[in-house]
Amino acid sequence: MPYIPHTAADVRAMLERIGVAHLDDLFDEIPKELKVAELPGVPEALTEMELARLAAERAAADGRRLNFIGAGAYEHHIPAPVWQLVTRGEIYSAYTPYQAEASQGTLQIMYEYQSMIAALTGMDVSNASLYDGASALAEACLMAVRAHRRSRSARILMPATVNPAWRQVARVITEGQGVAIEEIPYCTERGTILPESLARHAGTDVTALVIPQPNFFGQIEDADALARWARANGALVIGAVNPVALALLAPPGEWGEGGADIAVGDAQPFGVPLCSGGPYVGFMASRMEHVRQMPGRIAGRTVDADGRPGFTLTLQAREQHIRRGKATSNICTNQGLLMTAATIHLALLGPAGLERVAAACMARTRELVTALSAMPGVRAAFPDPRFHEAVLLLDRPVAPLLEALAADGIVGGYDLARDHPELGNALLVCATETRTPADIERYARALHRLLARAAAA
Repeated sequence: MPYIPHTAADVRAMLERIGVAHLDDLFDEIPKELKVAELPGVPEALTEMELARLAAERAAADGRRLNFIGAGAYEHHIPAPVWQLVTRGEIYSAYTPYQAEASQGTLQIMYEYQSMIAALTGMDVSNASLYDGASALAEACLMAVRAHRRSRSARILMPATVNPAWRQVARVITEGQGVAIEEIPYCTERGTILPESLARHAGTDVTALVIPQPNFFGQIEDADALARWARANGALVIGAVNPVALALLAPPGEWGEGGADIAVGDAQPFGVPLCSGGPYVGFMASRMEHVRQMPGRIAGRTVDADGRPGFTLTLQAREQHIRRGKATSNICTNQGLLMTAATIHLALLGPAGLERVAAACMARTRELVTALSAMPGVRAAFPDPRFHEAVLLLDRPVAPLLEALAADGIVGGYDLARDHPELGNALLVCATETRTPADIERYARALHRLLARAAAA
């Protein structure tokens, strides 16, 4: 039902029944200073036809900009069947399977999703699922503290090459629970963590080391060397990975001698469009020995009394299922709709298709860096190899250039001035398989024109 058809008489009767004179009286506990008198730009009540026209006009005003920004959220091609299937009534309206036996379809989708994530990450088991990659990383830090019983420090080593938004979320969620997140500096010449930078932590009580792959700059970290350091120093390994890149790179389960303990990331690249910052869907996978410390839920495949295959919830660690004090997390969620989209997307691509997408992303990024760094005043900050992202150093501030590009219908990238001022005038750009040579040429012409104009001025 798209709306609730209460008449004025219906509303009046309900208010009389509960002893309230006006609808606003239901919200009288909100302090007056927190209320706004009006909402600028929001008109009075409209008819359905008027509302549809207004929405169409405002959507058209946004336009369709050429996108060269990633920074943790990526524009990928989404095959048409994905949302045609996801928006079917039996899927679109299905929620958490509290009565598992009556939700076999939902549980099977969860099981298939978990199987795909476990295979992609090279881990033993996956949950289904979390809000997004940032909260998944925070949950992984808390999970590592619970799982590493020999560690008493609750210290997490967090490289500065991890997405800054993810680092901030991890700090906010964990700081009230006694977790100490310590930042590890990176090499400003290579854009990666040098294993020797961990030397001062050797022999100390470290609970876990986070390894981004690829990192926020798009650079490929030496995951094997970092994982070996963690093992040698008694720390768990948390892999923060881009799932598309795993079609080409070694999965966390194979890092070093023994692999990562926990792998997290955002499944947004799988069938989830860019939409004003969300919603997204975080994933988490781990080694089997840590499974009881994993937040969320796990669906398993079994047989019933008659030997027929079926699905059930085999792990339910949320506060809805067990006592809150025993729950591994009170904020994780199933994100079932987006998890379903990711499952269908992966099933349509298959391993070979995903590998082609990843290879195309690397090729487009290489073409973009070549085109932009060929012009005066622009150079690549770090050497190959890289995936999705690349950092470019400019001879002038980035923000005014991005504003001018936006006026020309181009989202030119992410200004690193706020998060990484040590790099100077640094621009983070991204190209996925959706960018064509013509798109890259258009961006290069626009940027060249702006730089030439600025130099002449």
